[in-house]
Amino acid sequence: MTSALDRFLHTDRLPHIWCAGCGAGMVTGAFLRAAAKLDLHKDTTAIIGGIGCSSRAAGYLDFGTVHAIHGRALAFATGIKMARPDFTVIVFTGDGDGAAIGGNHLIHACRRNIDITCILFNNSIYGMTGGQASPMSQEDDVSVTAPYGQAERSFDLCRLTEAAGATYVARGTAYAGRELERLIRDGVRHKGFSFIEAVSQCPTEYGKRNPPKGAIAMLEDQRDRSVSAKEAAGMTPEELEGKLITGLIYKDESAPEFQESYQRMVERVQQDFDGTS
Repeated sequence: MTSALDRFLHTDRLPHIWCAGCGAGMVTGAFLRAAAKLDLHKDTTAIIGGIGCSSRAAGYLDFGTVHAIHGRALAFATGIKMARPDFTVIVFTGDGDGAAIGGNHLIHACRRNIDITCILFNNSIYGMTGGQASPMSQEDDVSVTAPYGQAERSFDLCRLTEAAGATYVARGTAYAGRELERLIRDGVRHKGFSFIEAVSQCPTEYGKRNPPKGAIAMLEDQRDRSVSAKEAAGMTPEELEGKLITGLIYKDESAPEFQESYQRMVERVQQDFDGTS
């Protein structure tokens, strides 16, 4: 049976390589539904993936796609957007690819407020390379690099990206696919840097070492820990301990977008050159 979403897929590359129960397919599905509702044009949409389980999604999508090097997806995306401002540019990255080796690129993409949408799949582990701890692993989480539990604290990526200058910041979960779809859709429409954290499950590498065990239990945990941003505003830090604040976290439509600021700088240079030539 042909799906309405098949026009956005390389169906000949299916079935996908993700493990049974992995959330990457759920997050990709939310993106596909958002793409259909946005009626994205394949010839003017660029999807850039880094390295990792999440970034493999780009290979299944029938848009202009780039499989970039580890941690550099946002750098590639910035170059594409500067060369083709008319393109819709979307980055798929993971918590290791985007918050560890690519963390500096993430901060500066936020600071520039360039019109790119970054969807970061957060499964709290390096899944593809064998289960190492990531910057999103929680304290006491067990991994192959932290067999006695993680000693470091994790990032709150939504607070980090807001502080760095992103003008659309949201968090969704693989469990709440329809909400995630809406957040992605609104993020793509937003003019400026949009960051969407997609909390996902990895039953293979994370779940075999940490509770809850199994994909269904992990999805139920996402459901049970989720609190809307509106609800969270009225809760104490103690009440929010261990919770996932979901929905739209922050939005600013007044900040200048990078390409517009850059163009104004170019115009000043041209005026100065014309005035002295």
